[in-house]
Amino acid sequence: MIKKTACLNLLFISLMSFAVAQKKSVVEPETLMGNRFLTFNTVIRVNQIEVARDKNVGEDERALHTPQRVIAFRDALEKGFPGAKMTWALSWLALNDSTENYREIRKLIKDYHYKYGDEVTFIPGAYFANAYNSIDQVNKDLHDGLALVSNLVGDNYRPLSVVAGFLASENQQYLAEKEHIYVCQGNIWSQFAIDNQDGDGSVSYPFYPSKEHFCKPAQGKADFIDCVNLDGWTVDFLAGRRQGRAGGFNSRMGVGPIETLGKHGNKIGLEEMMHSTAIHFDKGFELNGFAWVTNCWELSLEYDPARLTDWVSSVKKRWPDTKLITQGEFGMLWRKHYKSNTFNYRFVERGSGIGGSDANNEIRWFMNKDFRLALLKDWKLNSPQMVIDFTRYDLKAKQPTIQTRQWSLLGDINQKQTRPQDKPVQLNNMPEKSLSIIQKKYPQLTKELQ
Repeated sequence: MIKKTACLNLLFISLMSFAVAQKKSVVEPETLMGNRFLTFNTVIRVNQIEVARDKNVGEDERALHTPQRVIAFRDALEKGFPGAKMTWALSWLALNDSTENYREIRKLIKDYHYKYGDEVTFIPGAYFANAYNSIDQVNKDLHDGLALVSNLVGDNYRPLSVVAGFLASENQQYLAEKEHIYVCQGNIWSQFAIDNQDGDGSVSYPFYPSKEHFCKPAQGKADFIDCVNLDGWTVDFLAGRRQGRAGGFNSRMGVGPIETLGKHGNKIGLEEMMHSTAIHFDKGFELNGFAWVTNCWELSLEYDPARLTDWVSSVKKRWPDTKLITQGEFGMLWRKHYKSNTFNYRFVERGSGIGGSDANNEIRWFMNKDFRLALLKDWKLNSPQMVIDFTRYDLKAKQPTIQTRQWSLLGDINQKQTRPQDKPVQLNNMPEKSLSIIQKKYPQLTKELQ
């Protein structure tokens, strides 16, 4: 018996050593700039919407979470993008469920960490923790959930990031200062009137959040939180400007499978996923010096894993230099490059003609720590550029103090056009103070008005 145990231990050590060697054979990016990044995560849960440890408001999804699905899912990613690493986020119930399926799923995910270098982490409150829990309770959930993750993976493991959907500033501050985790998928850019929480108003690329509001970039040392705040799903900017599902369109359409494959079928759905990727990997890369696309594909979604292979292999073929690393690794590369919110993101998109992405429209986004600005025009008619969003970050902001779905940071003009003041205006008709702020940051826009 002793000999058998010793042999098994030696075999395990050998396999672990081989896995580590395999991971090291993949060249890791050392810098943010000059690279195209793809991050990919999935959520493992028991109930569709686990808003608290003891409260669910969705459907039971046990039947949709099986070891076989986990294996097929991970194999599909590796087949389409050899050497890829991903992030697995487990809910409170998924970390504690004692049934055979979930015990085996946890074992598989642990093995994937050692085999591929995957990140294993925790998701509190089913994307909407602050809509259903107090700040203190969310902090407790983060602490206890992360401890369960560490125990699961072993070897003193700590994830580099947390998946959270939306997460209040106080909780992101807690992550950084108490848990020493400096990356959080803590906002869902442009989400409004969909699912269980709103949170429009942030920039779409990474930023350090303000202590005042998780959608607001920190303005200086006084309100700075050392936690890189990441978007959850890359969306088509033209679709994203819409309110919920208004007009029969889905404002969340981008690289996610629900709004693309589910709505438009495999062929057209993949076209839109590639269009949304290209916004960043082509012109966005040119404008910003690096590019980032992120996707959350929940394991419970009943799509053929081959469709995941289709997308990531198409990305790899078109942009062979793409780095598919974990969410935490990407966030830490950003943190290494940016010590404060000195970013100046710019994006340009002409619509795909699919869903809410109007083929005749062109949208331009300008995002920095002081404000975000969106200009929209009909490029086929060469119509005047209209301001559809102007959100200042240099003004005081305040998060809700009660449990509510309304966590957006709405500026002078908001892209969703839900208030009378959100009616688009020509840039040169903006208030003098606003125009002065914009022109100071982007003097080239003044020339366009002449």
